[in-house]
Amino acid sequence: MVGCRVPIQQAPMGSVSTPALAVAVADAGGVGTITAMGLTAPQIDGMLADMAASTDGALAANFLTEQIDREAVAAAAGRVRIIDFFWADPNAALVEIVHRNSALACWQVGSLDEARAAADAGCDVVVVQGTEAGGHVRGHSPLLPLLESVLARLDVPVLAAGGIGDGRGFAAVMAAGAAGARVGTRFVATSESGAHPVYKQAVVDAVAGSTEITDAFSVCPLCATVPRARVLRSCIHSLCDVPGDDVGETTMGDQRVTLARGHGLPPGAAATGHIEAMAMYAGESVTGIEAIEPVAHIMSSWCAAIETPR
Repeated sequence: MVGCRVPIQQAPMGSVSTPALAVAVADAGGVGTITAMGLTAPQIDGMLADMAASTDGALAANFLTEQIDREAVAAAAGRVRIIDFFWADPNAALVEIVHRNSALACWQVGSLDEARAAADAGCDVVVVQGTEAGGHVRGHSPLLPLLESVLARLDVPVLAAGGIGDGRGFAAVMAAGAAGARVGTRFVATSESGAHPVYKQAVVDAVAGSTEITDAFSVCPLCATVPRARVLRSCIHSLCDVPGDDVGETTMGDQRVTLARGHGLPPGAAATGHIEAMAMYAGESVTGIEAIEPVAHIMSSWCAAIETPR
């Protein structure tokens, strides 16, 4: 349907999901995704053109919140196979723009009602996100019960997201009937990820119970509506110990910007300051992550997990 060899979509993760990470996932057979939020139509067109020239694999672009530049959506849809939406109510007009430009529309949802709305809006693919997921959490249901209820009522392909951090978890959602998995946290701790080294290692070092849903990092557009995001508990504790109003700086475009306490931007490679007190988004899947590894190695090992007879 989308031209991938492996039914895994790398989740959009802001500054962490760099073009290099998305291309690596696409090269390994999955769907590589970048976050298009804040980019103009010419900017997104240029970025995606460069990425498409670097890989023959499947790529996607993600748009967030209700404040979406429709010209940017059209430009992205002309360059990639999937246009991905999240943190907004399903919108048939946006889906029509995607289809008009020959791409497929995907919407990530957090409930059965929202999944139905996405299908009714004409979406080609629906992603169901369980509360185990890292980053901004849309709904209030664990993944498997939500996946089961959505699969029973929708005819479109359904991807599973939330708490999938190893081959066993991937095999489990595929066995449950998902058309594929959407994975974020595992790709944070990869060689190609744009995450800061401290962030990558913190994900590897995390153990069971190391994450929680919080409103501590609510200085972001998504949290303007509902401040609910799962992060490493350690960064919440570290934030409490930071003096002053700022935690550090990072690069956005060609400018250095100050990050206020509780800013929602995750620490990328260019971040400086109190990295340990920045928004280290991570799902419950951290318990299955043991090392920082290349994307290709992770993808091949997960494929082996679903191919091995049980």
